[in-house]
Amino acid sequence: QVQLVESGGGSVQTGGSLRLSCATSLYTYSTYSMAWFRQAPGKEREGVAGIRFDGSTTYADPVKGRFTISRDNAKQTLYLQMNSLKPEDTAMYYCAADRGRLFRLLVSSDYNYWGQGTQVTVSS
Repeated sequence: QVQLVESGGGSVQTGGSLRLSCATSLYTYSTYSMAWFRQAPGKEREGVAGIRFDGSTTYADPVKGRFTISRDNAKQTLYLQMNSLKPEDTAMYYCAADRGRLFRLLVSSDYNYWGQGTQVTVSS
C-alpha cells in the first residue's frame, strides 16, 4: 500500500521559514515524479513545486525564488524548503506522486498518490 506522510508544517510569522517533508513507501521512488500542492480555505488546490526523477523542477510563479523542492531518493523522501513566507502562503500542503516523467508537474489530476496534508499558517 502506497503511503505518503507529510510533516514539518506549523505556524510562523511573515518572513519566517519552514521545511516540509514527505516520507513515502514507494518501492521505486526514484522513478516517480513528485510535487507539492496547497489548498487554502475556499480556494482550489494549486500546484506549488514539482520535481521529476531526473531532478528537473517546476515552480509556481508565486513561490519562485522563495521555495525550493528537493528529493532524497535513498530516503524516499521529498522536501519543500519555504523561505520568506507570506500570509498568502497559508494553506494545507500536500505531497503527490506518480510514476514516470510527468510532462506537467503542477496539474493535480496527473497524480494518483496523495498524502493527508500538513498545515502551514503564516501570520502578519
